[in-house]
Amino acid sequence: MKKILLVLFTCVSSVYGSIYAQQDPLVTHFIYNKMSFNPGETGIDEGICATTLYRNQWDKVNGAPNSAMLNIEANMNRFFPGGVGISFFHDAIGFSRQNNLLLNYSYPLQIGSAGTLGIGVGVGIINFGMSPVWVPPTTTLDNTLPVGFAATSLDLNFGLYWKGAQNYYAGISSTHVSESLLQGGSATQSYQTARHYYIMGGKKFTQVLGGDIDAQVLLRTDMVKFSADLNVRYLWRGMAYGGLTYRTIDAIGLMLGFMPIQNMTVGYSYDITTNKLASVSRGSHEIMVKYCYFLPPPPVTKAAHPRWL
Repeated sequence: MKKILLVLFTCVSSVYGSIYAQQDPLVTHFIYNKMSFNPGETGIDEGICATTLYRNQWDKVNGAPNSAMLNIEANMNRFFPGGVGISFFHDAIGFSRQNNLLLNYSYPLQIGSAGTLGIGVGVGIINFGMSPVWVPPTTTLDNTLPVGFAATSLDLNFGLYWKGAQNYYAGISSTHVSESLLQGGSATQSYQTARHYYIMGGKKFTQVLGGDIDAQVLLRTDMVKFSADLNVRYLWRGMAYGGLTYRTIDAIGLMLGFMPIQNMTVGYSYDITTNKLASVSRGSHEIMVKYCYFLPPPPVTKAAHPRWL
């Protein structure tokens, strides 16, 4: 019980006052969520794709993070150079609620036959609010306890994403570039967005043990905390996959997924908690669904002399 109360105190205290802390979600299926933290990846692959993801972190721990995301992106090179996308993220931690909505654009720069460099920017808003329900130890409410507030401000992301011709990728990006300050009704209540930095990379090895193996790494920091994800998956004939993820000082994740229909992927992961919450947490659950639609090729027009029709 003491540990659960400690978790609640940590979750609540982290959202009061002017705070600089890890604010972006930790996602095991980050390979399907690149656009959220690197707009340079937006639309770099062909097609129109929608991805939704839900994560229940530290199951059975009161006030633990619950996150939901929706990304929609499209390759627009047929109409104009670049990719466009919209990214929405909702996060609930303790008494706090955070919503991010970003419009993303990426300009593809072709570097010969080596690959494509996506130069992307995300522009949108961040909304943060909290509605605390305090249970004071006496019948008189403590007036020094913070009260609820909500605020909205500008949010900016930037990223470079390299898609190599030999089944590999690499990227560097930053979220919350604007470092906006969201203030409530009083000067003592505020929420400071902290700039986050990401480095990622990965490679696919084809024709291995009757399938493919892909490996990727994601490094993240807000210059206060640092964490890294190492991810390896085995993809069986484009129909199913299984894999493992190791997140430093946090969890070991088991990943499973399958493709029920063409161009659709459904994934699930279970993270085994390895940090100090291991004794009270039942792990973290994550569900991901992605679907892509590919436009048919444009019709081929041919000119002929009337006499030869």
